[in-house]
Amino acid sequence: MPNDQFPWVKNYEQRVSENLSYPEISLSEMLENTTANYPDNLALVFNGENITYSRLLNLVNRLATALHALGVKKGDRVAIMLPNCPQWVIGYFAVLKLGAIVVQTNPLYVERELEYQFKDSGAETIIVLDSLLGRIANIKEHTALKRVISVSLTEQATNKDSLAFASLLEEYPPDPPAVSIDPKEDIAIFQYTGGTTGTSKGVILTHYNLIVNVLQAQTWLPVRQGEERFLSVLPLFHVYSMTLNNNLAVFLGGSQYLLPKFDLYTVLKVINDYKPTMFFGAPSIYIAVINHPSVADYDLKSINYCVSGSATLPVEVAQRFGEITGGTLVEGYGLSEASPVTHINPFDGNARIGSIGLPLSDTIAKIVDLETGTIEMPPNEAGELIIKGPQVMKGYWNMPDETSTTLREGWLFTGDIAKMDEDGFFYIVDRKKDVIISGGLKTYPKEVEEVLFEHPKVMEAAVVGIPDPAKGEVVKAFVVLQAGQTATQKELITYCRQKLAPYKVPRLVEFCESLPKSNVGKVLRKALREKA
Repeated sequence: MPNDQFPWVKNYEQRVSENLSYPEISLSEMLENTTANYPDNLALVFNGENITYSRLLNLVNRLATALHALGVKKGDRVAIMLPNCPQWVIGYFAVLKLGAIVVQTNPLYVERELEYQFKDSGAETIIVLDSLLGRIANIKEHTALKRVISVSLTEQATNKDSLAFASLLEEYPPDPPAVSIDPKEDIAIFQYTGGTTGTSKGVILTHYNLIVNVLQAQTWLPVRQGEERFLSVLPLFHVYSMTLNNNLAVFLGGSQYLLPKFDLYTVLKVINDYKPTMFFGAPSIYIAVINHPSVADYDLKSINYCVSGSATLPVEVAQRFGEITGGTLVEGYGLSEASPVTHINPFDGNARIGSIGLPLSDTIAKIVDLETGTIEMPPNEAGELIIKGPQVMKGYWNMPDETSTTLREGWLFTGDIAKMDEDGFFYIVDRKKDVIISGGLKTYPKEVEEVLFEHPKVMEAAVVGIPDPAKGEVVKAFVVLQAGQTATQKELITYCRQKLAPYKVPRLVEFCESLPKSNVGKVLRKALREKA
């Protein structure tokens, strides 16, 4: 339980009695409020173009007017299938201004995935990168899509089967209709889960869910109103980047430097030249930065604060990144079903390496047994992490059974195995589905991966269970070595034997050039299991 040494940790009863309140505004109202306060602040920087808040709002209003004229109305679903670019931000706020629902769509999706998502969501409109129009054309007749709006990031493109985004901004005035939005009830986003553990599910997030999460993050992070500069390299169609880059930047009146994809040289150059103060990323990004052979040639000292999400942050990475930049890199935690942030480590020097930190304001978390989900576990005992808070989703779209399994009596069952120490800090042990059971004994992949990561020749490692006729499962490790290094399977297995119980030691080690990852750097264990 919390103690007096850590006053920011509050127990369940204290949090409930506080009855914290949040402004009941829509996301489009958030943009309007910021524009009124910081009209001349830079909102977006992209490919040499600077867009102030006053211009951004004007463009949002123009597109909202156009969408309304095309027939988009409150409650309609509009898919946005774009990389990080101004058109994503403009489209996002224009759709929300009409009370319509943004269907977050990954540009890497293949036709089968797109068809499923559009059928499930009922999207009738899509804003899509022109180079991806072929995929949409191949599935359109199997979906409810009626309107295709194409975006060109180079020169004005023409396509007889789509409307040009740029032309709509020119043709329509910034005079959209007034739409009444109930922030607590009206849906803002369908955020589809990655589907790495099963069928992709449409997470229903309201305006209130997302506004609350921005304010929770803002009160936790040592940010300055109107002054922060965000490096948005994680894709904005992912909920983590949508909230901590786009929504938080807009709430603060800060600026976003938008990068459409992760390129290490570009990231280092942008940090050197643009001087971002906030750099939200994933461990794979920070690993790439600290291992760049010429990292010392770049000035990275502008970075003040970073939160690593989407995957476990190795201890050595956090320490080395801090040494190089002078900034503070801490681990946080969240999931699509919670808008997404629920935990972040403190930035006041009390962060605990290896921990996801503490629950955000008005967020309650506890550890329960894996079998029934009803017994609260004592400190330092592993179980399933469950969460309650105003940022938790309404449910899954068209999936009542999955909703009732995940949301129980107001608690969000995360599917992650975690533990809490005596001071209220939480630690992710592993995904519930990823636990390896060998001879009846449980091995958590994260523990083995941390040991492998300590080996000086190892750059990245991922562990999965593979079938074994005698033990049920045994541990297999996939390892990416540091540049120029060589190692043998025997060498790494011997190293692990010195640090792990015998049943946790990898039986096999496979060396590879890279690990399969999602677009936000999460290792795809399912792909590794299939490969194994």
